[in-house]
Amino acid sequence: MTALLERKWGVTDIGLEEGVSRLDPSKITKVINQVLNGEGIARLKTYVDTCIHCGLCSTACHHYLSNDCDPTFAPVAKIKNTLWEMIKNKGRVSPAFIKQAAEIAYTECNLCKRCSMYCPFGIDMAWMLSLVRRICHLCGVVPQYLQDTANSHAVTMNQMWVKQDEWIDTLQWQEEEAQSEIPSLRIPLDKEGADVMYSVIGPEPKFRAQLIYSAAVLMTVAGVNWTMPSFDGWDNSDMAMYSGDWEVMGRVKKAHFEAAMKLKVKKIVMGECGHAFRSVYDVGNRWLGWKMHPIPIVHAIQFYYELLKDGKIKIVRKIKEPVTLHDPCNVMRGRGLMEHARYVVKAMCEDFREMEPNREYNYCCCAGGGVINCGPPWKKKRVDSNKIKAEQLAATGAKIVITPCHNCHSGIEDIINYYKLGIHNVFIIDLLMQCIEIPEELKA
Repeated sequence: MTALLERKWGVTDIGLEEGVSRLDPSKITKVINQVLNGEGIARLKTYVDTCIHCGLCSTACHHYLSNDCDPTFAPVAKIKNTLWEMIKNKGRVSPAFIKQAAEIAYTECNLCKRCSMYCPFGIDMAWMLSLVRRICHLCGVVPQYLQDTANSHAVTMNQMWVKQDEWIDTLQWQEEEAQSEIPSLRIPLDKEGADVMYSVIGPEPKFRAQLIYSAAVLMTVAGVNWTMPSFDGWDNSDMAMYSGDWEVMGRVKKAHFEAAMKLKVKKIVMGECGHAFRSVYDVGNRWLGWKMHPIPIVHAIQFYYELLKDGKIKIVRKIKEPVTLHDPCNVMRGRGLMEHARYVVKAMCEDFREMEPNREYNYCCCAGGGVINCGPPWKKKRVDSNKIKAEQLAATGAKIVITPCHNCHSGIEDIINYYKLGIHNVFIIDLLMQCIEIPEELKA
């Protein structure tokens, strides 16, 4: 078996330590064979038989590039040191090996799929490492902060333990705040037959309630017939998807879709979050047996684009400072909204500067994929492992970076502070609120 890897950060995570202490070899073997033979055998065999170990995936990975091109951070090496060892040994690996596999899968891969774009055969290494996470979850070896978040999803159907009365109070609070600007503004709750159900992620009512305020202003100015649910299903995020607890992931996605179906809306518009969009558009829906989602789903980027194209909102002032755009993996590489985002940004900003590389080739934020949700113990490793992103940001000379994804936003904020870049980090809607026209008849 491959020797256990030594890492310079020396993090102690109670979720990994206590989880491993409860393991015995027979359970490990049973779990590995259950997953490899029951949940991914055909696809996995194709990938394993196809890989020629060329290493072209290496320079696609921000972990590899940011850690002095240490070969153990190459995507193929991460697969070799986890999944291939499990296959080769028919599941007979030690608890210490599972702990190492968990650290690699949860904290050294963002499942961003950039490496797959550079693989000559298109092998989905992110999916393979998600199988490793699945195995670690079933073995009970998950970083504690990430497990706590998955537990919150399981108990409350949102990732922040927000109770229903707290959720409703937050919406009413933001409605009252926004009415100081637009007296007629309402945040309609449980309105049947609306054109749009607007959904957000758990941290918005908890930490970023102003984004709900901004969305309400945008909907009102654009004249959108919209609603938000007062009941479970309002949170579109899903960290259980990243912990490997796909059963809870399925429950959360089912609640989200059923909320929209209960309200008989025409489509769901999701706020600026990448992983949440991936969970309803590409992962959770398939776990539930749907090839695609049962109700049309539009990401905020596409929604803003359509509002501008249709003339429902108008830009009346522009941002003069130099601006750059981060391309979130799950909505750019994963959904192809690159040009939609640029249309919106260029409409608002006089001095737009591209990162290099950009669009589907842009570097990951090193926070998505559940990595930032592994919590403070892993923060130093996370920001060290995205030095390449800091260099990319600094090279633009921009004073503002637009980051249309919550996990990316938090991750890039950490990079900006850690590397002292002096750049202001915003969502698209933050700038829209500065740039759009609010008709006189709506104003206070």
